[in-house]
Amino acid sequence: MTTPLNINAALQLLQEKYLKELPAKLAEISTLLEALRRAEKFDADMAQSLHRMVHSLSGSGATFGLTELSVAAKTLEHTIKEIEQNAVLVPEQTLMLLKTQWSAVKLAATHPVAVKLADSLAETKAAPVNNAGIAEKKSGGYILLVEDDVDLAHNLELQLGHLGYEVKVLHDTRLLYATVKDNPPSLIIMDITFPEGNLAGPQAILGLPEAQQGVVPVIFISSRSDIKARLSAVRSGAVAYFTKPLDMGALVDKLDSLTSENSSDDFKVLIVEDSPSLASFYAMTLQSAGMETAVVYDPLKMLDILSDFTPELILMDMYMPGCSGLELAKIIRQQEAYVSTPIVFLSAETDLDKQLEALQFGADDFLTKPIQPAHLISAVASRVRRYRVLHSFMVRDSLTGLLNHTTIKEELDVEITRAQRQKNAVVFAMIDIDFFKKVNDTYGHPTGDRVIKTISRLLQQRLRKSDVIGRYGGEEFAVVLKDTDAASALVILDNIRKAFEKIIQHSDKGDFSVSFSCGLAEFPKFANSTAICNAADRALYEAKSAGRNRVVIA
Repeated sequence: MTTPLNINAALQLLQEKYLKELPAKLAEISTLLEALRRAEKFDADMAQSLHRMVHSLSGSGATFGLTELSVAAKTLEHTIKEIEQNAVLVPEQTLMLLKTQWSAVKLAATHPVAVKLADSLAETKAAPVNNAGIAEKKSGGYILLVEDDVDLAHNLELQLGHLGYEVKVLHDTRLLYATVKDNPPSLIIMDITFPEGNLAGPQAILGLPEAQQGVVPVIFISSRSDIKARLSAVRSGAVAYFTKPLDMGALVDKLDSLTSENSSDDFKVLIVEDSPSLASFYAMTLQSAGMETAVVYDPLKMLDILSDFTPELILMDMYMPGCSGLELAKIIRQQEAYVSTPIVFLSAETDLDKQLEALQFGADDFLTKPIQPAHLISAVASRVRRYRVLHSFMVRDSLTGLLNHTTIKEELDVEITRAQRQKNAVVFAMIDIDFFKKVNDTYGHPTGDRVIKTISRLLQQRLRKSDVIGRYGGEEFAVVLKDTDAASALVILDNIRKAFEKIIQHSDKGDFSVSFSCGLAEFPKFANSTAICNAADRALYEAKSAGRNRVVIA
């Protein structure tokens, strides 16, 4: 399928495709209805197939603009459902009712499309999307530093650069308006005092157009700590205020908290839906809000996609050929790795007992078709956010936010299994901060904690989103680099090592720098997780023995 120019064009094509395929779907249902009318005994398989097809029609009609079709199909579905449940030959009176209801469905199918899909999606006011249908960030993704002290600006630019931040420096407040207008930054760090005046920084922010004020967060830095300067900063919309000399650890913590939303992983949603048109609609709707999706049309193939995609939410239909949604939910919940993964049923089923049964067997929620795009996005996003919060308590280290020891080893098992199947390489890296006990003894444990947070932040910002990072214990860290060989991993980790030793660590007892040592091991040279862990550990020991501050391949 050709990639559409934008999401609206894709939805329009999808709607046209649905309308083009609708006559064939109606003809298939008509054939089954005629077979049901002529049947000499009850056929459970035929009744089930008919129910599933009409159920799909009732859920998809309004989704693609045919609201009256959904209403008529829902009425027909109720009658077919009763036939299926009674499991007896259809009486003449019910056959006449089916005929009347089927005529209403065919009439509704010819009704003009009331709402364009693009219009319904526009109502969600989702983030702008690029040609691939993925939400784009509104800002330029860089930090704008406005500081007339050339030496301080250069030092800040270097330190933040080592931590993975892109920094652009201005020395003159008069250039602020044009810079922000042409390429809005994700955040502004600005001094209070400039040659133009003692409060020129806040005044420059207030001089921006009203449409741009408050959109980009502003952090003020100053040698002044008086109430007048702070009040001026607050009135101009400051989100933070730091006094010189700057505490880099505190500043970077604030930067991380303010930019974490822009750098967070896309929500990953697995869609299990046997209707290609509906599956595409749901996928495009969620992609328009910046989510990553994978689609499974055949529920019997779901497990293969599940292990490769590792979704944060599973969105599935109730009625599918070969395996019902209820059965699939039971299968998912029997696997320990997915016990807490949210399952949301999206179905035209309105029977409360059926919905409660779905919740009983592992579903977290039940959404009824047809569903408005805004409702779908909101329902999915809120559940993924809650899942991330709860999941992080179980699998993440409280100080760094990285995966804990147990989870990083589990992730290594998963990635080796995947690499075996796909015949790819995987590298496992063990990292240890050099002379860390000396750091704690000399500068104190709070400073040691800041060093640990610094290296964890550096790893997160310098490695790919697909790489898996964990705190192995104490001052040790572990990284799983997917689809990477040892030679490539050596270059990557060595560049991070060089950046880390250049970072100036601050403390009450003086500034200092720290280095780390690293050992690498590659799959398939080491065939399983135990072998690769032991090999990486030996390589790390070799790096330490050879003088530290280096990366060694097992």
